[in-house]
Amino acid sequence: MKPMIDILSLPLDELTRTMRNDYGKGLFHAEALYREVFKNGGNNIGNAPEFKGSPRLWTALEQTIHLSPGQVEKTIEEEGLVKFITELTDGLKIESVIIPMTRHNTLCVSSQVGCKMGCKFCQTARMGFKRSLSTSEIVGQVFNARHHLGYDIKNIVFMGMGEPFDNFDRVMTAVKILNSQKGCDIALRHMTISTCGVVPGIERLAQMNLPNIRLAISINGPDDATRSALMPVNRRWPLAELKKSLEAYPLPHRGVFLFEYILIKGVNDSMDHAQKLARFIHPLPVRLNLIPYNPVTGFDHQSPSDEQMHNFAQMLTDKRVFVIKRWSRGRSVSAGCGQLGKI
Repeated sequence: MKPMIDILSLPLDELTRTMRNDYGKGLFHAEALYREVFKNGGNNIGNAPEFKGSPRLWTALEQTIHLSPGQVEKTIEEEGLVKFITELTDGLKIESVIIPMTRHNTLCVSSQVGCKMGCKFCQTARMGFKRSLSTSEIVGQVFNARHHLGYDIKNIVFMGMGEPFDNFDRVMTAVKILNSQKGCDIALRHMTISTCGVVPGIERLAQMNLPNIRLAISINGPDDATRSALMPVNRRWPLAELKKSLEAYPLPHRGVFLFEYILIKGVNDSMDHAQKLARFIHPLPVRLNLIPYNPVTGFDHQSPSDEQMHNFAQMLTDKRVFVIKRWSRGRSVSAGCGQLGKI
């Protein structure tokens, strides 16, 4: 009995080696499998011309091909935004969010069940850490969004449950699979990896020669005292160390970092905070997403008023920081930023 082939976990070059070593075939048939799974959903692989004319090959493959994207258990919709809950093979569950954009759909992907990082304003952190996802479970979210739910996904953001750099190798393998033109065909410039500030992960990504992938950093505090109170990760890698890693990061020409700043009333929303944030950002090339706090269980704070959002943003703009105000979407169905994990 030949080993099982979990196509959702295999980059094309590895699948090609498997086809060559186990079946005496090569790239031609590996590309056909990729096409039938990633572009056509994997339901009629045996009817593809590459396999229909080779029934013995398909009989052997049919017994070993294994697709395990997880079972979509539930979908919840609010004004076009769709959160879907996936039950994994061990019974654990994850959440993913489809966000309709002007020209495409963005999928917010999870990388772990729960999270170790302990950010106070995050529902995922409050559920604790269960385990990291496998590559096929990460890729499976895109597979399910496209082929089970029927959405044309063009953009991927690793901003769901978990810290992507705490599951670095599997996340980067998933990026390679999703990027393959023969498979999901999602360009690196349409993928964003968001970190709470895990400096070794930023440094590892910097060494991978993937200049077009976008890097987002969740900041949320402009000084170590404020940030450490909200994000324990700052005690391990404080702001000065984080900034040093970003200064050394090889951005492409005219590239920018994406900063995410969740504005929490009475915590990090003063004009003094805005001035400190502008000083921290300078001279990094940054596009700052300013996001009002979305309520989560056990963190008794409030969202800022619209006026507070505007004033904070204006202070940053006056300091020559590029700011985008991101008004909350999906809050009522716990699909907003920081709310995933209330399963």
